[in-house]
Amino acid sequence: MDPGYRIETALDIAVSCAEAPGAPPHLAEAIRYAVFPGGHRIRPRLCLAVARACGDDDPGAADAAAAAIELLHCASLVHDDLPCFDDAPLRRGKPAVHVAYGPALAVLTGDALIVAAFETLARGAARRPSRLASLVGLIARAVGSPAGIVAGQAWGSEPYVALSDYQQAKTGALFAAATVAGAAAAGARPLPWRLLGECLGEAYQVADDLRDVACRQEEIGKPVGRDVTLGRPNAAALLGTGGALARLERLSAEAVAVIPDCPGAEALRAEIEAQTRLFLPASLRAPAGG
Repeated sequence: MDPGYRIETALDIAVSCAEAPGAPPHLAEAIRYAVFPGGHRIRPRLCLAVARACGDDDPGAADAAAAAIELLHCASLVHDDLPCFDDAPLRRGKPAVHVAYGPALAVLTGDALIVAAFETLARGAARRPSRLASLVGLIARAVGSPAGIVAGQAWGSEPYVALSDYQQAKTGALFAAATVAGAAAAGARPLPWRLLGECLGEAYQVADDLRDVACRQEEIGKPVGRDVTLGRPNAAALLGTGGALARLERLSAEAVAVIPDCPGAEALRAEIEAQTRLFLPASLRAPAGG
């Protein structure tokens, strides 16, 4: 089955549960608004790709893990955009949730998406309790403190943070969750897959830093120049555009190199090489083969 179809179906089921009769109507609307339409769904696609490479013997668990990771990502975007953080008016080319529904409802929408993520995981992976327990722990650690996306957001309130630490918590943690959860959902040992996710997460953050300094708002669907405005670490600002592009290329190559031995390793390498090219918008990509 097409990975995109699997992801969108699992997300729609999760959101429909939050829209069940009795839910506050505006909250239900805001939850769906925050999830659909999505971006490239890079993290859940990565989760399913690893599950397939490891045999994908329980597609329901893999779908649930992928959907949970995307719901947590959507929650982080809703919270990131709030006036108390990035104060960003746009997300994915449309008004941010706090602009469309107000800051109070945006806070609650992010909270509801976090809860929905773990509810989705519990519902989809319940057939194999040992795998469910592993998945809950792996994904929860990628969200909280000391090294999850909540910690990544909190680093913005500290007087100093190393670029690598900031990137690993803010972005790399959820990419690492995608790879280890994909393996765990398929019954493989998860920890050997962490380095792949960390490499891809740092690569994606470098690409995001490049977008922030070198692209137009219309091209990426969100405000640009926010890192400079907010005084946050940015790889392109620290290394220059050329240096950041070189770092992105190195990290992408490292990601392919650290894929553990598994039945679908060759196909996964090809998929990751193709996906990392999509981290950058067309205006910043080198010509294919160049």
